[in-house]
This record gives sequence, C-alpha cells and structure tokens, in this order.
Amino acid sequence: MSVNIQAVYTGNLGVRATHGPSGKELTTDAPVDNGGQGTSFSPTDLVATALGSCVLTIIGLMADRHDLDLNGTTVSVTKDMVAKPLRRIGRLETIVTVPQGRVVDTDMRKRLENAAHQCPVHQSLHADIDAPITFVYE
Repeated sequence: MSVNIQAVYTGNLGVRATHGPSGKELTTDAPVDNGGQGTSFSPTDLVATALGSCVLTIIGLMADRHDLDLNGTTVSVTKDMVAKPLRRIGRLETIVTVPQGRVVDTDMRKRLENAAHQCPVHQSLHADIDAPITFVYE
C-alpha cells in the first residue's frame, strides 16, 4: 500500500507536510542548534516520534489479540544527535512504561517486548543508530 505525503517549504527552515489519505497537516522547523527557530518538531524529531508511536501501536495490536488492557502505557524516546562524520541521529533510546498490573505473565511480557523490536520503524532504522527498547512494568 502506498501513501503519499506532500510537503512545501514555507521559508525560515519551515516545512508544511500534508498526509495524502487524510489531508491532515503538520509542520516542521529546524532545531535551534542547526539554525532553526525550534518552533515545532524537527525532521529528526519526527523519526523519534514515529518510533515511539510505532512501538505503542505494535504492542497495542498484540494487546487487542490477547485481550490485554494497555491503556495508559507510555513511551519516552530520547533522541541524541552526532556530528561526525556527519550530522545524523546517533541514538534513539526508547522506554515503554506499562501501568501496574496490566501484564503480569512473564511469557506475555517477552512477547510484547519482541513485538516492539519488530515494529516497522525500528526495523527501518540504519544499523549505525543505537536504538534500545526497554520495558518498565510498574
């Protein structure tokens, strides 16, 4: 299935992107440390956002199949940039926090954690990006 995203440069390092199927829009701005104003997500912030939301979606799909209630589960993705040999994402540390008592079975926890590592965004990251995923069960 193909999805088309249209984007237009709006000046001052800003971009407005439109999601073809829904018509929803989002804007990006370069980060302050790279000449932007930092008024919105940067393109690399969107990679971190995509990873976190993908992990939650994948474990949500598994939860639905196994009648688990994962409402309130959160993800935190910390993006670290590197400058050499060129500016790029160096690390995306992902921490998934599952509310207390939601998943007590050890086997199911392992299945959720394995599924998270199979999310399409995680699988699409370049091997040079350190992208650990840690689960915390409250």
